Amino acid sequence: MNINDCQREMRQTFMGGFAGQLVSGLIWLTAAAVSTWYRPSIGMGVLFFGSMAIFPLTQGVLRWMGSPAKVSPENGLWGLGSQVAFTVPINFLLVGAAMLYRENWFFPAVMIVVGAHYLPFITLYGMRMFAVLAAILVGVGAALALYVPDFFSLGGWITAATLIVFAFIGRKVACEENG
Repeated sequence: MNINDCQREMRQTFMGGFAGQLVSGLIWLTAAAVSTWYRPSIGMGVLFFGSMAIFPLTQGVLRWMGSPAKVSPENGLWGLGSQVAFTVPINFLLVGAAMLYRENWFFPAVMIVVGAHYLPFITLYGMRMFAVLAAILVGVGAALALYVPDFFSLGGWITAATLIVFAFIGRKVACEENG
């Protein structure tokens, strides 16, 4: 398979990232809500441990929606997707370091980590929308850390909304391509 065919298969199988973005957005939404209405430390745990469930939950949503949830063995991009996913938990070490300085940097720091992790999705899916998503998450995460450091859960709410909106944008792009 050439790269364009691999990317097309990724877009179609994963609906332009729809299920993964939606699952991620709902996890961020839950973490933000728990942080706001219960306790920030519990919200941090919800985001950290919930993120570990993104892949299996995404697979479940895709199967529920009738997708095979897996690309053909000839698709060389499958491995890239797995590698990209592991960048987030590894970079949580940096999030922990940032929190040692200021606890309220949790959501902004994770926004930056998750935003950066979306950059390879441009190649993975062949969709430039992931560059916009990455720029929003990294830019807003940095701005919140620098200019709104005393509102713990704001980054969680913004990221949840952004991921959910981009889930539907990705699905629309994939559906339009499919005809």
